Amino acid sequence: MAEAGAVSRDDLLDLAARQLAAAGEPAPRREAGRLWRDLVSESVLGPPEVGADAATDYLAGVVRRAAGEPLAHVTGWTGFRHLRLRTDARALIPRPETEGLVELALQQVRVGVAADIGTGTGAIALALAMEGAFDEVIGIDRSADALALARENGAETGYTVTWLAGDLVAPLQGRAVDLVVSNPPYLTTDEVAHLDPSVAAWEPHEALDGGPDGLDPYRRLFADVPGVLREGGWLALELDARRARETAALAEAAGWQDVTLHDDLFGRARYLLARREMGR
Repeated sequence: MAEAGAVSRDDLLDLAARQLAAAGEPAPRREAGRLWRDLVSESVLGPPEVGADAATDYLAGVVRRAAGEPLAHVTGWTGFRHLRLRTDARALIPRPETEGLVELALQQVRVGVAADIGTGTGAIALALAMEGAFDEVIGIDRSADALALARENGAETGYTVTWLAGDLVAPLQGRAVDLVVSNPPYLTTDEVAHLDPSVAAWEPHEALDGGPDGLDPYRRLFADVPGVLREGGWLALELDARRARETAALAEAAGWQDVTLHDDLFGRARYLLARREMGR
């Protein structure tokens, strides 16, 4: 016997797919199913009916997604390497490309002290804490909102990270670290002003804007990180592939050694590695 107020799963999925298709979603049925699994916590092959409350919550999520809100905000989480992270408008949604930055960094250093500059959701810092054997992992952000989100993710994942508030490496003064990892803002101010609404309306602009040429954070990192990085320590950065060679040239001009660019899974120069010169 059907539960009083029960609603057909298939009817809800059909309605959701139509709404998403009307909003321009290229794979509306698949997206409807992803929302179903996360918001109803059931497989699309599960029970044929759900209660009225679950149906209401599901359709509310569909409306948000159809309005362009990112899937990770609607569902409240995203995956990053082996982590499940809470996501919302307080910080950028971690991108799959950044997983490659973590992998590259761990190939260089897996022990000692590591710092994630501009931690956002805490994705990089928590991945380092989970997969490395560091004595300490530090996550830094100048945004109090982002840092609060990172702390929440730290508490939920159970990995220990020292969370510090401040701009770039300023909170590290007086410390010595072995690895600095960062995915800093790398769009130009003009590019941020013309972002696709799916990004512009939902993600914090301060985490995207790298100044007039998109390279201001890199100049500061190349100049300031040597003051907190041990001799021979490594700097690992994500960057804009369109400005990869220019970014590498800035690192070399600032005195960094062994500066190399590395491709992401799509063959784009997405990452930079550099080593602090001995005796510098």
